[in-house]
Amino acid sequence: MSSFSPDGSAAQARVEKERDFYRKLLELGQADEIEPFLSDALALIVEISGALRGYVELMSSPDDRAPTFWVAHGCGEEDVAAIRASFSRGVIAEALATGRTISTVSALLDPRFRTSKSVQKNRIEALICAPVGAVPPVGVVYLQDRAQKGPFPEDDRRRVEAFARHITPFAERLLLRRRTADEADSTRPLRRSLRADGIVGRSPALADVLAQAAAAAPLDITVLLTGASGTGKTQLARVIHDSSRRPRGPFVELNCAALPEGLLESELFGALPGAHSTAGRKIDGKVAAAEGGTLFLDEIGELKPSGQAKLLQLLQSREYYPLGGTRPVRADVRVLAATNLDLKVAVQRKEFREALFYRLQVLPIRLPSLAERREDVAPLAEHFCGATCKTHGFPRLQLSVDALCAVEAMEWSGNVRALGHAVEAAAIRAAPRGSCRSSGGICSRRRGRAGRRGGPWLRSRSSRTEG
Repeated sequence: MSSFSPDGSAAQARVEKERDFYRKLLELGQADEIEPFLSDALALIVEISGALRGYVELMSSPDDRAPTFWVAHGCGEEDVAAIRASFSRGVIAEALATGRTISTVSALLDPRFRTSKSVQKNRIEALICAPVGAVPPVGVVYLQDRAQKGPFPEDDRRRVEAFARHITPFAERLLLRRRTADEADSTRPLRRSLRADGIVGRSPALADVLAQAAAAAPLDITVLLTGASGTGKTQLARVIHDSSRRPRGPFVELNCAALPEGLLESELFGALPGAHSTAGRKIDGKVAAAEGGTLFLDEIGELKPSGQAKLLQLLQSREYYPLGGTRPVRADVRVLAATNLDLKVAVQRKEFREALFYRLQVLPIRLPSLAERREDVAPLAEHFCGATCKTHGFPRLQLSVDALCAVEAMEWSGNVRALGHAVEAAAIRAAPRGSCRSSGGICSRRRGRAGRRGGPWLRSRSSRTEG
């Protein structure tokens, strides 16, 4: 067969991919960051094998209910639980329990797994699951379903097992590093009871905030969030909502400072047809939109006096009147509020209703400024750098030591928000030219340094030569 035939080209491409895969395994010993490396290597083995989905998870302890680290390929990141549920937990449990590679032509037909709910729900066919580490394993490498019908070839099984063997020492190193970090992280026990993955930091000041949020979240009470602008009040409100008894209900945000007084009542409570000149039909307000969920009133200190009176009535009776209505409507909403103003002073000045203040302040939570949680500045900066690269499709960038020292030394009057904007701007300046198509943000990895445009702020982590 000619090497220039379609089949010959496909075979050559497969050989080149396999070469790249084993080269990546050899490079693993020089990788300074294990997590991105695992992600790249998993993507490569998924591509070589023709699998539709791939998954790696590592466990700190066999008794852990959730993995310490995981990475998936071929599925989104919207919901961690949904992603992990889409893989067969029965197969993974079998590999972890026996320390042996599991391979089957069809999990749907295999008597060991056909009764598994995830197998039935996701119609799982061919799969390979290899343990990482000796008995008891520290994790698994898992491939599921093929683009072409049929079982995974024996060559794919050998590749998966080779991958699992090579990553074992580095997986153990990663887990040790995570355990060491967790021991110094006072927020870790609190994160178990909160859906707070998006909140970065481990300072005692942040732990105190999370402890109060964990106490408030499961209770259907009003919470007043206070603190300077940019400290993350909206983000914490979402954490409280997501960790409450209403996580599937809507989270509706209303900025009270942006409400004109003439439209305030209609915006909050809605309006019946003919209630005002623009109400040609029934208009639902934010309270109705938040039914069964959470209504978050940001900048509550800016609420006009007429709105304060209406809101007080809602909090006292759990009922409200739409504009133009004569019958009360029962509201099933939880109210969270936030302000960067001192409402006690506003009450003394007669600018804020005292009764409303005490109704809101059932459980107040004050968010600390960034100056009060200095140890969180560097992790936050690194988080914003990674998020910027992901959002804009840049190659991975890493903050230099000089940059970390600089951000830790600066006074961030705008707190977390100001830090995030500064890091985003630095990442955009440091990104290699042409690293992303302007039309759609489609990445094209470039080798080499990011160049001097970023100064000492950032360096490219894609700078390793890969042959």
